[in-house]
Amino acid sequence: MTQDQYTFQNPVTRYPSISPPEQDQPEPGLDRDLEPHTDRGEHSYRGTGRLTGRKALITGADSGIGAAVAIAYACEGADVALSYLPAEAADAKVVMQLIRDSGQKAVPLPGDISNAGAARSLVADAVAQLGGLDILVNNAGKQISMDSLEDLSDEQFEQTFATNVFAMFWITKAALPHLPAGATIINTTSIQAYNPSPNLIDYAATKAAINKFTKGLAQQLASRGIRVNAIAPGPFWTTYRACPCLRLLGLPGI
Repeated sequence: MTQDQYTFQNPVTRYPSISPPEQDQPEPGLDRDLEPHTDRGEHSYRGTGRLTGRKALITGADSGIGAAVAIAYACEGADVALSYLPAEAADAKVVMQLIRDSGQKAVPLPGDISNAGAARSLVADAVAQLGGLDILVNNAGKQISMDSLEDLSDEQFEQTFATNVFAMFWITKAALPHLPAGATIINTTSIQAYNPSPNLIDYAATKAAINKFTKGLAQQLASRGIRVNAIAPGPFWTTYRACPCLRLLGLPGI
């Protein structure tokens, strides 16, 4: 019998314990080139139609948890617009095919959301091609390990905030006129916001900012019937886990 999320299983032994070999990729890295390959639920997740008719925009949807979310949403009946860097097109192509195999629409939207114009255009393109928008998942993030603050450049610090915080602001602000009552905004945060690693100071600072942005926005939008949540996932296997020196990733897991 094929095991899936509905099969009764021992959680201690359900997943394999892997010891992957050391591996490096140039930024931003591809799931396609990971050893072993990632499991994003494409063979085990079974939807029940909980998102039938919904239209979702997901940033960082080419890999990691972003890809898993896109696949799960499609299995639940949603059409999905995928935001990703042009260099990650190979991964995005795989995810889009899985979405289409589920019978849902997949809209590719490559671009660099650390640029304000690109971030705002992303929303306009998603709305136009999906025919509306009622789920926004601000999921993309930049994480580069740096052991010493003296080695943390102004450019990296600015780029990390531009990708993780500024893009969230630009995209959410552009999306709000299109979100009806009952819509959902989901922002990805991390345990780094509460217990930062010494080599991820800039990244951890952005996650703390995301927490406060989410809490404030949730209170502001509650009267409009729009839910805003932040999710801090656990560790997962994706390219930034294989090469901690880089990553524009699907979702922070540490």
